Amino acid sequence: MSRADDATLLRPFRPMLWLVAAAVFMQMLDTTIVNTALPAMAADLGQSPLRMQSVVVAYALTVAMLIPSSGWLADRIGTRRLFVAAILLFSAGSLACAASRSLDALVAARVLQGIGGAMLLPVGRLAVLRAVPRSAFLAAMTFVTVPGLVGPLIGPALGGWLTDVASWHWIFLINLPLGVVGGIAALKWMPDLRAPVSRFDGAGYALLAFGMIAVSLSVDALSGHSPRRAALVVLLVAGLVALVAYWLHAARAPAPLFPLTLFRTRTFSIGLLGNLFARLGSSGMPYMIPLLLQVALGFPATQAGLMMVPVAIAGMFSKRIVVPLVQRFGYRNVLVVNTVLTGLTMASFALVEAGQPLWLHLLQFAVFGAVNSLQFTAMNTLALRDLDGSEASAGNSLLSMVMMLAMSLGVATAGGLLGAFSGGEPAGTAPMLSAFRWTFVCIGALTLASAAIFAQLGRTRRISERVVDTADQA
Repeated sequence: MSRADDATLLRPFRPMLWLVAAAVFMQMLDTTIVNTALPAMAADLGQSPLRMQSVVVAYALTVAMLIPSSGWLADRIGTRRLFVAAILLFSAGSLACAASRSLDALVAARVLQGIGGAMLLPVGRLAVLRAVPRSAFLAAMTFVTVPGLVGPLIGPALGGWLTDVASWHWIFLINLPLGVVGGIAALKWMPDLRAPVSRFDGAGYALLAFGMIAVSLSVDALSGHSPRRAALVVLLVAGLVALVAYWLHAARAPAPLFPLTLFRTRTFSIGLLGNLFARLGSSGMPYMIPLLLQVALGFPATQAGLMMVPVAIAGMFSKRIVVPLVQRFGYRNVLVVNTVLTGLTMASFALVEAGQPLWLHLLQFAVFGAVNSLQFTAMNTLALRDLDGSEASAGNSLLSMVMMLAMSLGVATAGGLLGAFSGGEPAGTAPMLSAFRWTFVCIGALTLASAAIFAQLGRTRRISERVVDTADQA
């Protein structure tokens, strides 16, 4: 089908597509804009900048926890009501974040914001899937995807600039006018789509949610110097037990959240596990790099944010070469080699020093952005490539949940390592820079080790643009 035909088919749906695209932009912007402002938040709230990972973990964990229920809720109460509610909650959470006067209040507000953010992308994507003709679905999803790529491009720089010229509060306050306009637009243009719902797997959801929360919070809390270490270890073990219990529950439940039959597809199993463990390292990088630049090297927030632009630009361009690389060398070779390159590139940040030329920093950041983006796209397409029918929907939801869970665990792990290596040293000191170096080496090693998972693949070369597009939405 030609572009002109796609444009004709999509014309009646343009207002809805713009609405969903704006929601995707809001969510992706908020995911990346916070990292650059963390040192300023820490100074204002009387905290160490190395103990602010809970601000990121709270949002990512909340999104991961609510993804499994988003589709069922949309079918139950309708896409319009849930989408409007998501915008209102996201906006209310943003206002609460800006009004926070303590770290605990900010984390609680981020949870509220995450509840809204968790629904924006899944419900918007579901509305597009059901409203747009199948022949124009790929074009529609491409239309709403582009703002999601722009968000990470401008998020860190915008966060740094707002922090320098105004205050960190404005990285949340800018969501309010977008929320008001989006809520009004949703009432007018979001279709009220529903579908018959089966009984929700409440027991399975409770086990899965508790497991994710317990594991993430215990890993995050272990990064501090809490005297209640024994209780945190118990919480960690309890979370792992809950995840195992969910696995056993899903094996006998008539309609589990995620059927275990998904794991009979070898490419899905390897792609999902590879996603989880590879992202444990790489998910900490957007949190670590702005901290390195500001806390250890003394960069202002605006400059630190602008330094992240090459990461996003290189990542956007590297997506274009995934298909030809896989078709020529196969998933196994591409992922094994690129996972090693990604781990080594992350570890290379241990070589960063004050006084190095700017071009060297920009080159290093661009190389990381290229291999990291290629890694994400290849892992996601591998996981989804052999799923069809109802399995494709369940697999995509599970992949989305694992990605957000890995982000939460990755930031918690990076924060824990940084806290352990720093030992309370003040910002800008040589021991502080050493702590960053060892943390980069460790998270690079975590990513590099996950290459062993992708080495278990057989020969897999087939890849389609449809799967690439779907995977980029996961």
